[in-house]
Amino acid sequence: MNYDKLSKEVAYALRHSPEDYELELDANGWVLVDKLLESLRRSDKWSRIEINDLKKMIEKSEKKRYEIVDDKIRAFYGHSIPMKIQKKEMKPPSTLYHGTSRRFLESIMKNGLVPKTRQYVHLSEDIHTAILVGKRRDTDPIVLKINSEDAYKNGVKFYFAHEMIWLADAIPYDFISH
Repeated sequence: MNYDKLSKEVAYALRHSPEDYELELDANGWVLVDKLLESLRRSDKWSRIEINDLKKMIEKSEKKRYEIVDDKIRAFYGHSIPMKIQKKEMKPPSTLYHGTSRRFLESIMKNGLVPKTRQYVHLSEDIHTAILVGKRRDTDPIVLKINSEDAYKNGVKFYFAHEMIWLADAIPYDFISH
């Protein structure tokens, strides 16, 4: 079983195009595991998939994008579907980081951090994670430092996604340094 390929397939199903898999996510992004398995099994590639394969995929994943609780599964973050996945607002750590391509800096200086095709801006608690994220689009990314404490005090809403990842609706440039 190729767990990386399975993770990409599950990402597409839960984060980007659940309708292609005939899945309906609830307001918190949950779907029944059995429904996901049933949908995946329609493809020859995943015809023998079982719940243990999903559990192993989650266990082996560095990024911890998914969780299974009872009989449901969801992606923690990264959704691009039109329906906004509801997250619980929380007070963030005083500083967060965002890794990005250098070519986006001018736009960020003008508009702040905005989610673009995603539902939320993704932020990291540590610089290392921010660098890894930034390297997806640039071999030498920049890491932006977010004064999340001041942003929060000024009405920016933050949501804890999972482990070292935080989300925000948007971050005005006033709270960003590089």
